[in-house]
This record gives sequence, structure tokens and C-alpha cells, in this order.
Amino acid sequence: MISLPCAGVAMSHPAQSIAFTPVPPRLPTPYRAEEQIVSHRLQMLEGALDWAHAARTAEPWVQAVRDNPPPFWAMESLLKEYPISSAEGLALMRLAEALLRVPDAETAIALTTDQLGRADFEASGDKVLSRLSSTAIALSKHFLPDVQNEPGLMAKLGARTVVAATLRAVQLLGRQFVLGQTMPEAMKEADVSRKKANVRFSYDMLGEGARTDKDALRYLKSYADAIEFIAARANKTDVLAENDGISIKLSALYPRYEDAHRQAVLDALVPRVWTLCEAAAAANINLTIDAEEVDRLELSLEVLEALLVKVAAHCPQWAGLGLAMQAYQTRALELIEHVTALARKYKIKLMCRLVKGAYWDAEVKRAQELGLPHYPVFTHKHHTDVSYLACARALLAVPDAIYPQFAGHNAGTIAAILQMGAKTGAPFELQRLHGMGEGIFREVLKNPLVACRVYAPVGAHKDLLAYLVRRLLENGANSSFVHQLADESVGMEELLISPLRLEPHPSLPLPADLFGKHPGSRANSTGLDLTVAAMRDPLLAALQTAPVPAVPEFDVKNIPGAYASCASSYQKWSKVPVEERAATLRRAADALQTAMPQFCALLVKEAFKTWGDAVSEVREAVDFLRYYADEAQRIMQPISCPVVANAQVGHQYGVTGETNTLRLTARGVWVCISPWNFPLAIFMGQVAAALATGNTVLAKPAEQTPGVAKAAVDLMVAAGVPADALQLLHGAGETVGAALVDQPGVAGVVFTGSTQVAKIIQRALAAKDGPIVPLIAETGGINAMLVDSSALPEQVVDAVVMSAFRSAGQRCSALRLLVVHSAIADGVIEMLQGAAQELQVGNPADLATDLGPVIDREAFDNIQRHITRLKNESKVLLVHAESAQAATESIANLIAPHAFEVESIAQVKAEIFGPVLQVVRWDGNPEDVIDQINALGYGLTLGIQTRIDSRAQALAAQAHVGNIYINRNMIGAVVGVQPFGGEGLSGTGPKAGGPHYLYRFCAEQTVTVNTTAAGGNAALLASLH
Repeated sequence: MISLPCAGVAMSHPAQSIAFTPVPPRLPTPYRAEEQIVSHRLQMLEGALDWAHAARTAEPWVQAVRDNPPPFWAMESLLKEYPISSAEGLALMRLAEALLRVPDAETAIALTTDQLGRADFEASGDKVLSRLSSTAIALSKHFLPDVQNEPGLMAKLGARTVVAATLRAVQLLGRQFVLGQTMPEAMKEADVSRKKANVRFSYDMLGEGARTDKDALRYLKSYADAIEFIAARANKTDVLAENDGISIKLSALYPRYEDAHRQAVLDALVPRVWTLCEAAAAANINLTIDAEEVDRLELSLEVLEALLVKVAAHCPQWAGLGLAMQAYQTRALELIEHVTALARKYKIKLMCRLVKGAYWDAEVKRAQELGLPHYPVFTHKHHTDVSYLACARALLAVPDAIYPQFAGHNAGTIAAILQMGAKTGAPFELQRLHGMGEGIFREVLKNPLVACRVYAPVGAHKDLLAYLVRRLLENGANSSFVHQLADESVGMEELLISPLRLEPHPSLPLPADLFGKHPGSRANSTGLDLTVAAMRDPLLAALQTAPVPAVPEFDVKNIPGAYASCASSYQKWSKVPVEERAATLRRAADALQTAMPQFCALLVKEAFKTWGDAVSEVREAVDFLRYYADEAQRIMQPISCPVVANAQVGHQYGVTGETNTLRLTARGVWVCISPWNFPLAIFMGQVAAALATGNTVLAKPAEQTPGVAKAAVDLMVAAGVPADALQLLHGAGETVGAALVDQPGVAGVVFTGSTQVAKIIQRALAAKDGPIVPLIAETGGINAMLVDSSALPEQVVDAVVMSAFRSAGQRCSALRLLVVHSAIADGVIEMLQGAAQELQVGNPADLATDLGPVIDREAFDNIQRHITRLKNESKVLLVHAESAQAATESIANLIAPHAFEVESIAQVKAEIFGPVLQVVRWDGNPEDVIDQINALGYGLTLGIQTRIDSRAQALAAQAHVGNIYINRNMIGAVVGVQPFGGEGLSGTGPKAGGPHYLYRFCAEQTVTVNTTAAGGNAALLASLH
């Protein structure tokens, strides 16, 4: 008998009250069928818009622009010369995004070499950057260091010349989009444009969402200073709409501007925005709240209403508060209706800027990642155009409540708005982005009755990056009007084609159909958007009602009997056709999907999962069941040998007179030992793999989470798995686990847990008499992330916080070691410190909680010992104070995020399974860093943050690591998409959720039949001619 270490005693359940105040939704769910929504919008426009007339109005504008092409530095020319779909356009976008912020010459040279080496600027025409700097770039490319050889001094000088030329090009590119780097500079530039009639400005202070409160206060001061500058030039007696204004981002003013932190947002963010509103009102200028992501929309309406209460009380005459609205959102029209109602309720006229939307790709990806039922944005460009026009009509219909502002550069859309506006007589203005659409608006503004406001970014070029990339992507697509306007091969009729038509199907597969929609394809698991009340409420209700099943400990003396019944069941289950076994697993998957609220509540109660983690885990379990069902059907079909590539149908390969068939068969009874950190997904994944291949299972769950396992087994048995084929044996690893591994006749062991226990199991299996049985072990790792100086610090910090601290650091894949380039280390560390301090530690039942407790007291004590050691041995970077809520609720075993700076990678000796991060600075050669990471012996996950594509690929190839994540977080591997598992001390393979995993559960059998045994070779004789 071997002894497996006990993982500790389960703690009592945390408090189950929910500190989340339900708020009635202001808008319908954003996840609705696109076709029905667009049909309604088209009905709205019937009789209200004559598109043919609008196209005729727009034609002379388009022709005038084409007859007088924009200067070679304009966006239209740039996109014509270097479309985003080309290698040159992509290289320029990436250089524009990264080069200006790279602080060290070596990385700048590497980045420039990497990107320009992929592009052919010499083949471009004689316009645009060829007049500006592409000639210098093309010539300088000849001086680039040879990536094959060590560059000499002259080569290095040449490379620096290239960097200087490219920097100049990128700076000039940036100047198209930034009105000025400071407000005085921007307003001076604005005065030049203001000489044209009816032009005003809305200034936007460059910068993305705040990661820290320090960032937020800096943005607040930036906005306040800008208002002061604008106020000095504003006319306090004229019509407010004729003055310049300012645009603000709520995410820049509060680092946790999220629905789950609603009350904190209202308490902290609203007062900050109100100070800006008061100043804007006093100056008689407008302040517009920019539109952001879909999941923040409801929260932004709460903020808006809180501000309206204050406006009504303190400055009811001010009509300058505004809100941007995105027409690509499926509920844009309902948003207008709601905002109109608010304006009338508080008797405040609002400004509403209608835009098409700039986060389309991010919204699509989020919906796919979360497995949502529909997309929250339209998937056809012309559907967005339809929505825009319908929204425009709705805004023009309520002049008492809203002053409409129509932003866009599409000549047809502008003409349609002028047509509808003339019918209503409602006042409105047009808007465009600085650096874009100048030619079209030059023609439009020849009408003295039309006013235009220019949305003008202000700030340093290095802060332009994310904004610039959004503009390039938005307008560089082949379908965009700006792109097509510059392309004279696109005829007038095509350019101004009516958008007033309906496509019956989305242009993208729905999230449920990501893996195919044909018969036999696997359905993606369905997830939830926790910001949508209709999706969230069933989970919160289940928390109050779903019990944690009581599971008695299994008596070790009964293990031989359990094995005997399981072995007997194997004789029957293994003979069930694989198609029937797969169907059983699919029924279990469907049942689990339906029971998601109950299982999520169980994970929160017993495993202390946050709600987001709980939803993700249920989805992963559903995916495992469906994926292994499909895989079993795929691999367990007999194969005729020899297998010949590109075989001809009907042709006989191999020796005549015999057939050779290879098939997979089940092995027998498997022991599945699963961990507490994924008590449902890993448990079900192990079990499903064994059952799908015809094996039977003795399943030992983690002793801290038997209730989750019991509910999973009950569900699978109800779906059709024989009770004797899947038996749950709850108990300590040192007793039940050890006895199961020792049990004679066991056909294999699959284990997820610590490297230490995996080695104990390995030795125990090796010491047993009888057949050599397989061990599939997935263990831990000292998972590192390498960051070079081309990486964007905000993206790095987002990835680090998610990877190191989500799930309280209790993931096998969690980040343990951050290795950051010294040139950016100080800034990254400071941002990381501030971002981690914003995390909320406390009751996992609270939607606002980011980190719940660690699993038990033993884990808590072990992590605290490491923290104490690191405090003595290294530099403390972060010791997060537990939240006041956590302290008052007295929730046991809470450990907040910690970070420590150590001198070298070699100092990191052991995995700390909790929210503890160690940080190392590096200089020199990144390949040397990978060698040091490899030397640690682990190989589970690795993160690489760089904008140098060739470097990322080279480092990935060098690393002895199972899962490598480039420019993203390091957790959340998706079944069938990112097969998961390590090497070295991190596991045996094969990868869970991958196409090779089920083979390990099978034996192979070759059957050779002599087809001539009864006489001659009839087939051979028949082939004679």
C-alpha cells in the first residue's frame, strides 16, 4: 500500500448572501436574432427615405473628391496605397502601434527589421509614403541587419538609419489623426479650420481605459484642464452647440468601470464626472460621454441618469450633456427611446452623437468566447447602415429632447440624413474624425445650412496607438466607404448602393456554430453574459436553493468489490457500439447545459468559485463531453492497412489475398483522480474520455469537492451511463487514492494534481506485478511570461492580472513568474501594483468579487509560508489589503494578490499555488531567458508578450512548454481548440481536449485475414485482362 498525501480538510462554506443589488434592465437583451431586428428597422424607413435621391445628391460630392484627390498624407490615400489586407499595410499598422513607445534601440531595430522585412515598399506607387518616407524605408532596408548572421558595425548603423526613417514616417502618420499634442497646440490648429463656416470641435484627450486609480486621476485632470482651455475661448452667451466641446471616456475615469462594480462606480465615478459637467456647464460648452463596449451600456445609462438628476437640480438650463450611441449595436433604437424618455423626465435637452461603432471585432470575439446565443452587434455592414439610418430618423423625430449629431464619412449616409433632416426641420449637426473625410465634407459644407463638428484627439503621439489602430482597421477594410472612395475601380453605383436590404443569415457563424453547422458537427457550449439580468438571475436564484450533496467517505475495504463490479460492467459497456456511447455522453452534455445554474451555484458554494469562473467551468465540462464523444466516433472506426496517402478509390494496396485491419479497443477499468481546482471540468473530462472509449471508471474526486463530483455522476447515470460503469469513491488521497492505484487489474490511471503526487503514483504503478499500465498525469508548473519592450504595458498588465490572480491563482496554468525587460519594467510594475490593488477579495457569491478564498486551511498556510519567505528574501512589490467587505464577513482563508521582485529566474524553486507572483527583470538576449526558464524543468504554460512576430515564433520553438500564449493571457484553454497539457515536470501528455488524448485510453489490435484460405485468389484472377 502506498500513501498519497491528503490535500487538506475542507473549510466551511463562505457566506452566501449576495452583495449585488438587482437593477431592472433599462434595455432588452443585446443577444437577439439579427434578421428580426433589421426587418423592423427597414419598416421604419419605408416612406421616410428615398435612397435613390440621396445617391444622386452624393454623386457630385464623390466625383469632386475623385477629381481632386486628397493629399498624399491623407487617410484615403494611405489606405489606397497600403490597404490593411496587404503586407505593407499590416506592417505600417503594427509599426504605428508599437514603434513610438519602444524605449531601447535594440528592440526598435528588431521590430523594424521584423515588420519591414515582410513588406515590399519599393513596389508601391509614387504617392503617399513614397513621397514622405517609404523611399527612405525602401532604401534603408538594404542596411537592415542580416537576420541569418551577426550584424557588423556598418549594418548596425544602417539599421538605426532605418529606425529613424520609420519613426519619422510613423510620426507623420500620427499627425493626421492628432490635432495637437497639447490643448494650446490643438486649438491653434483648430483656428485654422475654423475659418471655414460652421466648423466646431470636440476634443478627445488620448488614452485608453484606466488600469489604476492613479491613471484615472491623471485622466480627470487632463479633462479638467482641457475644459478650462476650451472655456477660455467659448462664448458664454451664444448658442451652446456653436461652441467647441469635449468628449470623455468613463473607463478612463474609474479603473473598475464594470457592471459587477455598479455601486462603486456610482459612488466614485459619478462625482468625478459631475465635476467636469459643472465646469462645462459654467463655460457653456458640451460634454459628450463616448460610447464603449456593449457590456458597459446599461451601467453608462445609470451614470447618465445620476448626472441628469444633478443637472436638473443645479444647472437645468445647460443643454450640453451628451451621449454617443453606436448604430452597430442591436439595441441602438431602444437606447434612443430610453435616452429620450430620460431627457423628458428630467426636462433636460441632451446631445446625442450617432456613430456606427469602433469595437466591432472585439464585440464579435467576446460573444464567441463567451458562447452567447447571438451577437450584440450586426454582422453585415449594410445592416449597421440600416440601423444608423433608422436611428437617425428616430433622433430627428424628438427635437424637444435631443439635439442629434451624426458622425460618419459615408457620402450616401450623409445625403440621406440631410434629406430626412429637411423633412423634419429639426436642428442637427454632422461630425467627422480629424484626419478623415475632409474631401467629402469640403463638398457637403458648401451648403451654409450644414454644420460640422470635428472629433479631434489631443495628446502625445505615443498615446495615439490604440486609437490609430482602431481607425486603420475600421476604415482599411475593403467594405468601408473610405477605402472604396479612394479606389477608382469601385464604380459610383457600387459605392453608393442602397443599404436598404435584408440578409437572412448572419455573415458569421453564431457562437454555438463555431465548430460547424453541418450534421455531425459539435455544438459549442452556451455561456452567459453576467451583465444581462435575464441571464444572471437564474444563477443567483440557484444559489439560494441548490444544495451541496452530502457524500459519505468510501470504505477502503470495499474497493476490491467496487473494482469487481466495475470490471464486470466493462464486459458489457465495452461492447456497446461507440455511436451509442457517444450519444450517451451528448445527452449528459445537454443535461449539464440545462442545469448550468445549479452547477454554477454548487461550484460557488463548495469550490469557492467566482461566478465567471463557475460559468466557464460548466461550459468546459459540456465541451469535454461533446468533444470526446465526437473523437471516440472518429478514432474507433476500423482502418484498412496499409494506410496510403492520396489513395485511389478501389485500388488494392499491399499483398494480394489478404486484408489487414487496425482497430482501437478499450483497456478495462480506469482510475480517475481529479483535483479540487476544477472539480467539475477535469473530473468530467477524465471520466468522459474513459467512458467514450469503452472503459469503465472508478472515480476519486478531490476530498474538498465531493459534492460537485456526486452531482456530475448522478447526471451522467441519468443520461444512460450504467451505475457500475461509473462509480464515485470519495475519500482521502492517502487512503482511498492509494488503494485504488494499488488495486490489481486496474488498466490505467489518469491524474491531475501535484508533481509530487504524480511521482508517487508513477512509482506505485511501476512496483506492481502484472501488466505495465499507462499513467496520464497533468501536473503543475512554474509558468512564466516573458515581456519585451515592444509590448504594450496596458495589455501586459491586463494579461498578468488575469493570469496570476484570477481564481485566486489556483489554476495549473496560472502565471507564477513575470520576466519583464528592464527598459519598461518600472512602468509595468507600477501599473501592475495599481491594477492589483483594484481587485476585490471576498465572498465568491458576490458578483463583484475577483478573488474568493483559497480552497482550505492547509493551502492557506502553505501559501502564507511562501509569502513570509519571499518577504525575507526578495523585494516586496505588492501586498494587497483585503477589502473591508471581506473583513466584515469574516470569510476564512482569503489571500489577496502578492508580488515580489527576485534577482534571477534560478531563485524561483517551487510552484506557489495561490495569488503570488514573482517578478524578474531581464536584459540582453531573450533566447537566454528561455534557456533559463527551460532549466527550471517544468513545461506547462508560457506567455510571450512582444510585437516582434519572428521573435515570438523563435522563442516559442525554443521553449520546452506544452501551451504557449502570445500577446494574451495564459489561462482558459478551450477544449478542442487549445489542447492542454505539459511536459517535463508538468506532465506526461497527451493533451486533454486534443485529438491525441483518447488514444492513451485504448489498446490497438491488428487483424489479418487470409482471404484465399478456402481456395484460389478469385479477386486477383478477376483482375486479369
